Amino acid sequence: ETIAIQENLFPEAKLLPGAEKLINHLHRTGVNIAVATSSPKDSYDMKTRRHKELFSKFNHVVNGSDDPEVKRGKPSPDIFVVCASRFASPPDKPTSCLVFEDSPAGVKAAVGAGMQCVMVPDERMFTTTQHIPQGVNKVIKSLADFDPQEFGLPAY
Repeated sequence: ETIAIQENLFPEAKLLPGAEKLINHLHRTGVNIAVATSSPKDSYDMKTRRHKELFSKFNHVVNGSDDPEVKRGKPSPDIFVVCASRFASPPDKPTSCLVFEDSPAGVKAAVGAGMQCVMVPDERMFTTTQHIPQGVNKVIKSLADFDPQEFGLPAY
C-alpha cells in the first residue's frame, strides 16, 4: 500500500521554492554540489523524475538506504561523510561543506560530521523551535531566503 501511494505522489513532487534558482546558481558558478538522501534509489528516482535536467547538475547522489558505505542512518553523520568523500576533489575540512536539511535528524548528522548546516524545516512537521537541533548555523523558512554570500559562496 505504501509503495502504491509513493508511485502516485512521488512523480508529482514539486521543487521547494528557491531550489531551482539556488541549484542553477551553484552549478553555474562552479560550486560542487551533491545530494545525500536517506531515500532508497527507486524512491529518489520517482521524486526527481520531473526534474532530471536540474538534478543532473549535481556531482553525485548518495542514497543512504542503499549505499553499502553508509553504515548508519541519520542522525549518524555517515551519509554526509561518504557524500563529501566522493567529490573528485574532496574538501580539505568538513567545515568547507554546507548542508541543507529539513529534518532534526539530518541537522544532527550534518553537525556530527563537522559541516555547516542550514535548516529549512518542513513546517507541516516541525512547527516549534524545540525541533531545531543545537549546532545548526541558520534556520530559514524557504530556500528562496538563502543568501549564498553569508556562507562565503558567490552572490546571486
